[in-house]
Amino acid sequence: MLSIDLQGKRALIGGASRGIGRACAEVLARAGAQLVLLSRNQEELQALKKSLPRANEHHILATDLSKAEESSQALQNLLDKQGLELHIWVNNSGGPAPGAAHSAPVEAYRQAFEQHLVASQMILKVVLPSMRRQQYGRIINIISTSVREPIPNLGVSNTIRAAVANWAKTLSRELAPWGITVNNILPGFTQTERLEQIIQKRAEQEGCPTEEIAQQMIAQVPAGRFARPEEVAYAVAFLASPLASYINGVHLAVDGGRLHSA
Repeated sequence: MLSIDLQGKRALIGGASRGIGRACAEVLARAGAQLVLLSRNQEELQALKKSLPRANEHHILATDLSKAEESSQALQNLLDKQGLELHIWVNNSGGPAPGAAHSAPVEAYRQAFEQHLVASQMILKVVLPSMRRQQYGRIINIISTSVREPIPNLGVSNTIRAAVANWAKTLSRELAPWGITVNNILPGFTQTERLEQIIQKRAEQEGCPTEEIAQQMIAQVPAGRFARPEEVAYAVAFLASPLASYINGVHLAVDGGRLHSA
């Protein structure tokens, strides 16, 4: 029986302190990976690190990806100081606030572009040299099913996520000769604080209970429930492993069958 084995691999995980990012940290650590855990909250990162297997093998970095240059420099400093090489990058951060595209302020688009695309490009510049040296790299972007089908009332997010998806697809063709794959995970409705925020916003707009909105959303999912964060993390672990060496440039929906498109 084959199993996912990430021993000897080191993964950078964005948004690691909660939600899908935290689940990825827990699953990849159990698979044997050493981790660099990144998010804004130092205390939450410390608590997460202590809870993981082989806690002393992991590192944390508290930084705000909306400050792209500062974050990428902080990561470079950590890698240089500790002499760390990276093999895997789980590119994950919180999405833009809900709201219609036409009424969103221009600044919301600027901030989202900086946090999701500019920061990603700057982090790429940091992680790529070690991946090229080792002829092994796994870049896994946690994006959204909106890449295929825009989600109502997520105007800024729909726009920026699509930009990141096309950036990733372009990279997948450019980096393949060095043994580096670039793939996108498209989570469906997943039990996270982000989903709670979306449900709360819709409930306020429509003047109905949050439970009613949640049931409306679940009704769109053939599986009949929301995803658990670890179910997304299992897909990430597979794509991060040597088992997925010939999977490159794909959009993998983890959505319980909700998308109507293939």
